[in-house]
Amino acid sequence: MKIGRVAGNVVSTINHPFFDGQRLMICDLLDGDGEVAGYTIAVDTVGAGVGETVLIIDEGNSARQIFGLSTGPIRAVITGIVDAIDTV
Repeated sequence: MKIGRVAGNVVSTINHPFFDGQRLMICDLLDGDGEVAGYTIAVDTVGAGVGETVLIIDEGNSARQIFGLSTGPIRAVITGIVDAIDTV
């Protein structure tokens, strides 16, 4: 699981049928200091908005299990919205 920040929406006119009706979001992946360390495109399952900090499952098999799929064109899923991060 990774922490990211939603940077925007992804709009696609041609896609795999799995993505019909799904919201795709581009997310900046954050490192331990809260700095951007990459990005991913994730299916939004929680209604996250631009600028929100989110939890992302970024493993294909785990992401497919969220949707009950054994195979499919999915790698990352937004699974939660982060209210606060407390580091020691």
